[in-house]
Amino acid sequence: MTTRTSTRTPGTRTWRNAVFVVFTLSGLDMATWLGRVPSVRDSLHASTSEMGLLVLGMSVGSIVGLSAASHIVARLGARRGIQVAAVLLVVGMVSASIAVSAGWGFWAIWGCLTAFGFGNGLCDVSMNVSGASAERAGGRSVMPLFHAAFSVGTLLGATLGSAAEAADVPVWIHIGSIGVLASIGMVVAVTRLRDERAEPHPESTDTSPVAVLNRWQVWASPATILIGLIVLGMALAEGAANDWLPLAMVDGHGLTNAEGSAVLSVFVAAMTVGRAGGVFVIDRFGRVPVLRGSAALALVGLLVLILVPSVPLAIVGVVLWGIGASLGFPMGMSAAADDPRNAAIRVSAVATIGYVAFLAGPPVIGFLGKQFGLLHALLVVVVFIVLAGLASGAARERTRPQVEPRPSGGTPTSGGSTGRNRFDTDEHVGRR
Repeated sequence: MTTRTSTRTPGTRTWRNAVFVVFTLSGLDMATWLGRVPSVRDSLHASTSEMGLLVLGMSVGSIVGLSAASHIVARLGARRGIQVAAVLLVVGMVSASIAVSAGWGFWAIWGCLTAFGFGNGLCDVSMNVSGASAERAGGRSVMPLFHAAFSVGTLLGATLGSAAEAADVPVWIHIGSIGVLASIGMVVAVTRLRDERAEPHPESTDTSPVAVLNRWQVWASPATILIGLIVLGMALAEGAANDWLPLAMVDGHGLTNAEGSAVLSVFVAAMTVGRAGGVFVIDRFGRVPVLRGSAALALVGLLVLILVPSVPLAIVGVVLWGIGASLGFPMGMSAAADDPRNAAIRVSAVATIGYVAFLAGPPVIGFLGKQFGLLHALLVVVVFIVLAGLASGAARERTRPQVEPRPSGGTPTSGGSTGRNRFDTDEHVGRR
């Protein structure tokens, strides 16, 4: 007898598509605010240090949101976590934009951005937990594509922000309207997500008992720390390019400002291509070989950029760097969420470690760049990429994907008639 799927439970494809929407809108929200920073600075007549304090407020909110997300998602689920985040994001964006336009003052804006940052951190963990669960249910790697969708959202937000700046659109109209529409889109998309807590636990070839960790125990777990190191290294590789690549090309290779910005676009394009194509490579070879190959590509690309004076070869290095850095963060999120019982708390911990790269990386590289030049300052990124490659074994798949059966009740969509895949063979267990 054919089993009919309940209309109340979205299919895996619908679930996956909804996660794509959430990732895209999250990127749109972030870039919408960042795209109007020049107008915010002009409105406040703020110094560079004061603008740095605003960024710090958003970062503090993000770290607190990441930490709280483990409890919120574990208790309420990722769907409810995204709903709460959507409310905080729109409140933060709208209130901050009104505070700028109405002249409420620096600290009022700081408080609003802290709320926005909290929502962003909570959304980050929630959407990665739901995305990892959707990935397991579908039986194929899609996490890099989710993060590529985030990049698409940031590109859209930056484009709209640039247009709004050029047209002198008031900050409160631009940011407020985008914030409202994006949060409505998130709330609608959430209705198409499945509750990851109701999903069957994937079977694992590792039969050793795994305890449910609390928020302190997770930081004592070597696997969590090693996965965090992978994410830290690759996040630093990505963040260093976003923050310093244009200036490094100008100061180190003699390009103009416009040419330096164009090289950053090359890096972003390489990242996007790497994430789009990486899903097929991950499914073919598994996380660990791909992580090691990615680290090697990023390492070679960065060394070429730093050590070779030829501009064309430096751009080739940027392409290799971008492709190599593209998969570390999403694969780290997938690895952190492998065990559904500890997914929320481990994703929260790993994301927190990764965010250290975005917080500490820019000033450290800036300080070293002042002493030794920006190109040579990027050698610190090389060190962390090497560490990420060495830690890559911690990301090994410990579970097999749960593949939805065909509607006809036939064979599974992947993994063969027995439901086993390449990661479940006896000879694979315990091997690197």
